[in-house]
Amino acid sequence: MALRHAILAGLLEGEASGYDLAKIFDSSVANFWMATPQQLYRELDRMAGDGLVAARVVRQERRPDKRLFTLTDAGRRALHDFTAAPPRPGAMRDELLVQLQAVDVGDADAVRRSVAERADASRARLARYERLRAVLLNGRDEDEHLARAERIGPYLTLLGGIAYEEANIRWAERVLDVLRRRSSSRT
Repeated sequence: MALRHAILAGLLEGEASGYDLAKIFDSSVANFWMATPQQLYRELDRMAGDGLVAARVVRQERRPDKRLFTLTDAGRRALHDFTAAPPRPGAMRDELLVQLQAVDVGDADAVRRSVAERADASRARLARYERLRAVLLNGRDEDEHLARAERIGPYLTLLGGIAYEEANIRWAERVLDVLRRRSSSRT
């Protein structure tokens, strides 16, 4: 998936500055696509040049002017075409998994700490996702939200992020348990 598709999906929420998009990425899109603010701004410039987004400048007092971006009809068509094509298979590249693969000859204590840190980070993201879930539901139950919300895509991707972090936590706890048992049986 190109970064541009994630940006187009982020702009479905409405007009946004690059800064706003970075916040959108941190709070929702980050559970499936990461980008730095610099990457976002570069891609927004390319997308504006390609006619996928329109930009307008908003003058501000005591602050630099900001550009607000909106989807164009061409951007909506590009997003439609993207959703119509089958996705490419994802590839996992995870340095921690390589370290874990070598744990038998490596620094097992350091690997254990890294796995524990991964679990803690997943718990923190899961808590943030649950807070976002409550905001999206806005007092409704899930069935009501899914039946009546104007857009359900953000909620469905959030569910994917929640499931991903829950799986990370379960995996990390299992790995730590196995490493702990192996360590105690060798002493």
